[in-house]
Amino acid sequence: MAIAIQNAVICTPEGELRQQQVRLEGDRIAEVAETVTVNPGDTVIDATGLTLLPGVIDPQVHFREPGLEHKEDLFTASCACAKGGVTSFLEMPNTRPLTIDQASLDDKLARAAAKCVVNYGFFIGATKENLALLNTVHPVCGIKIFMGSMHGPLLVDEEPILDRIFREGKRLIAVHAEDQGRIRARREQFAGMTDVAVHSQIQDEIAALNATQLAVKLSRQYERRLHILHLSTGIEVDFLREHKLPWITVEVTPQHLLLTTEAYAKIGSLAQMNPPLRTAVDNEKLWQGLLDGVIDFIATDHAPHTLEEKAQPYPQSPSGMPGVETALPLMLTQAMAGRCTVPQVVRWMSTAVAAAYAIPNKGKIAPGYDADLVLVDLQTYRPVRREELLTKCGWSPFEGWSLTGWPVYTFVNGEIVFSQGRVNSNVRGRALKFSWD
Repeated sequence: MAIAIQNAVICTPEGELRQQQVRLEGDRIAEVAETVTVNPGDTVIDATGLTLLPGVIDPQVHFREPGLEHKEDLFTASCACAKGGVTSFLEMPNTRPLTIDQASLDDKLARAAAKCVVNYGFFIGATKENLALLNTVHPVCGIKIFMGSMHGPLLVDEEPILDRIFREGKRLIAVHAEDQGRIRARREQFAGMTDVAVHSQIQDEIAALNATQLAVKLSRQYERRLHILHLSTGIEVDFLREHKLPWITVEVTPQHLLLTTEAYAKIGSLAQMNPPLRTAVDNEKLWQGLLDGVIDFIATDHAPHTLEEKAQPYPQSPSGMPGVETALPLMLTQAMAGRCTVPQVVRWMSTAVAAAYAIPNKGKIAPGYDADLVLVDLQTYRPVRREELLTKCGWSPFEGWSLTGWPVYTFVNGEIVFSQGRVNSNVRGRALKFSWD
């Protein structure tokens, strides 16, 4: 199948916005030029007024399958991805069963091959019992460590165990950096409080900083590739500005850039996530860290729960919120408001992610690259509406926000997976490859 995309403004690999035409042949980009070949039988898309971007690679999602499909599953989540311009995702191991060995990984890969309309990759989760497997299970994008905010086998908070994980092997280690010891102590301190806003005090900025400092120390000691997930505090930005090493990358979520602790009063436990929302001062420092390169890219940490689960009183209410449908429009709306540029959004949501995880042929609009693309409308603003969401949980913390940059077309491996509001459920994504694996 060949597709000619005409009259779009494209984001070039050089970070320029330029009107050009793009031809897709099979699963690759064949031409990018002022005029491209159009043969009889080709699909021609007139993209006048639209902007063509590389597809979003979301490097942190929780899609709940297997075991928690009442919240989300790989099909519903990947449809939500397609609607949001996300053409590839990296999924976390806290499913049931946990993704902690070859059998559980193989099961996820088989499920994804059967269900996912976008491309997919998976982390192996570290436990205290599976250390010998962490560098042999294949294919994975990296090793996930929950240093805090977790219970059960995936909680790895003892420094000797962490030291061994960093010491052995070469794979990327991605950390949820919160100090579980401090969280436990502060839970006791705030015991009995049911106001969900106390969540940000229990899992405070010091808990985040302590764990980030420990992860950086171990990374430095063993020169181990480290990725710090969902940075949330200004003091972590300040620390990393002084101590970040060339082999360390850092991400931030749109939630931590755009929401603050004031959201608890407006949407209650729908604002509850780990690490928690912070202050407006933290927002500003995170933005500055993103703009000056201390923070490398953006992830959604899409972690859906049902409205019934969220309605439980704190602390029974679970942490997490959906995000794959809204992340790109949220960031493009910020670009149109002058907070950043469209090419910066492309780097943060696609190009830099592909580079950090060594995913070949992704993240650029150039001949030979995979035809994972999204055509967005930067002229029209539309509110986030609950009834239009495709995520199974059916809600968003950004409900009612007026956003631009909504996808009109999404392409995965050269196929149209989303068009004019509809997902083509017959498309199937592919397992991502990682150059180091």
